[in-house]
Amino acid sequence: MGHEIQYLLETKRLVWLVALVFAVLMVLQYFEFPYGDVVSSLFSASKAQIVNVNGSYQLEASTQRPQIFEDITHSYALNASYDSNPTLEENVDGAFSPMAAVVLAPTKSPDIELPNTVNATLTDSTIVLEHETSKPDASKLFQDFKESQEKTIHSDDKASANEAHSMRDVVTISDMHDMLAQNRASSRSMIENAPINENDPALNPSLYVNISRFKRSYELMEKTLKVYIYNEGEKPIFHQPTAVLKGIYASEGWFMKHMKESQHFVTKNPKEAHLFYIPFSSRMLEVKLYVPDSHSHKNLEEYMKNFLDLIIGKYKFWNRTDGSDHFFVACHDWAPAITEKYMNSCIRAMCNSDIKKEGFELGKDVALPETLISSAKNPLRQFGGLPVSQRSNLAFFAGRMHGNLRQILLQHWQNKDPDMKIFGKLPKSKHNNVYIEYMKSSKYCICAKGYEVNSPRVVEAIFYECVPVIISDNFVPPFFEVLNWESFAVFVKEKDIPNLKNILLSISDSKYLVMQKRVKQVQQHFLWHVKPVKYDIFHMILHSIWYNKVFRINPR
Repeated sequence: MGHEIQYLLETKRLVWLVALVFAVLMVLQYFEFPYGDVVSSLFSASKAQIVNVNGSYQLEASTQRPQIFEDITHSYALNASYDSNPTLEENVDGAFSPMAAVVLAPTKSPDIELPNTVNATLTDSTIVLEHETSKPDASKLFQDFKESQEKTIHSDDKASANEAHSMRDVVTISDMHDMLAQNRASSRSMIENAPINENDPALNPSLYVNISRFKRSYELMEKTLKVYIYNEGEKPIFHQPTAVLKGIYASEGWFMKHMKESQHFVTKNPKEAHLFYIPFSSRMLEVKLYVPDSHSHKNLEEYMKNFLDLIIGKYKFWNRTDGSDHFFVACHDWAPAITEKYMNSCIRAMCNSDIKKEGFELGKDVALPETLISSAKNPLRQFGGLPVSQRSNLAFFAGRMHGNLRQILLQHWQNKDPDMKIFGKLPKSKHNNVYIEYMKSSKYCICAKGYEVNSPRVVEAIFYECVPVIISDNFVPPFFEVLNWESFAVFVKEKDIPNLKNILLSISDSKYLVMQKRVKQVQQHFLWHVKPVKYDIFHMILHSIWYNKVFRINPR
């Protein structure tokens, strides 16, 4: 009898132990999946995919809307189209692993409509992603990339060693695509190639990394995206776009203006939101708070920290994702430094997109176009350029001597060659007409970095239909995730400035004509309008933010 009682007690203890372990797991899962349905979070993976004999994956086909959890931004793999027999497009120019149509489903949103036809069979190229809440470890990816580069370099003399050093220091556009592919491949959500619904005459496939992927993700953004704008924060640093609608910081002002006026994307119910916008101006932050000659951003950082403390104390939304579904748009050079300590988990749309020096995280942060706007009433004033037959100058640059690179450019090319119109700061003219006429009458416009990697000349060149020549190592160009920049722009390493003319002359006339035509076609993505239009710069910035949110990585 004593043995039986002891056995029953041990059995009861075992049951309690199992129950305790399960309870602990449920608590841990609750914090890891802070949006609600813990049981679904635990067991949803078992329904996510079925492995076929041939090694591909298959989702359970369904025409139902994605299951909606409380306060959750959740991604699903939907190879969806409006046609019953969608066709897949091959990747353009060897683009990296394809993306599927992704739906972000907000809580209790009756307005979202999804396509009725769902083809849920995944191919071998499918990437498996899982909804994440923490930031990607981009620094580790970059370190891995540098180490792999070093392994390919075998230097036996000083010249080879110098070349090896150069390779490690410069991240090319091709390298960035490889890094982004590695970044996305390590993600875990159901993503596959999106079908082309129809040909769009407004979009030239050559301009995009993958036209199918871009078009489908853009359509999904238009159909589903909801953004909540925090009302907290004092003017003029917050909520005053009119303070920065002109000049080189205009992108943050115009975006804020259009975002706050949007009835399509903005929701007043934060529980419906997929993204949360922090509407501040980095330019006005500097104007109002920076102490001249102090050489310190500390008080600017603290100001933003106090704002975060305010919204964290008032709302639950930041803490539930560590801010990974929050974003801001900032064009001041100091934006990376000001936000790195307290706001780095956000999606940071910044003009200063230096992949090495400024902590710009490829695949999380967004390269914001720096636009020089001269008229707040007419941002398209003097838009366009001369036809190719009237572009008599091979190359043009003019600007202040910000940084060392421009001095090197002038040392090699100012007054050295009649084809190379390379100047310092031009004399003042009405509406800057002399500068603009050079832009409009040159084949190539030199976009040389200043103190930082970004320059408004990149967008200016496109605005005036001049092929951009970007001389700025480690610069991530705007909308890099979707645009095939090498199809309409020239990238020259900083060390190759002495060979600049030969590089430009090596481009055949026929290739130049194609590139210049593509510059005119890509213009639509870089134009501010008084009222936003489809595919314009406002929608492209918002799309890049949305796109990076869809692909956010969980490094665990």
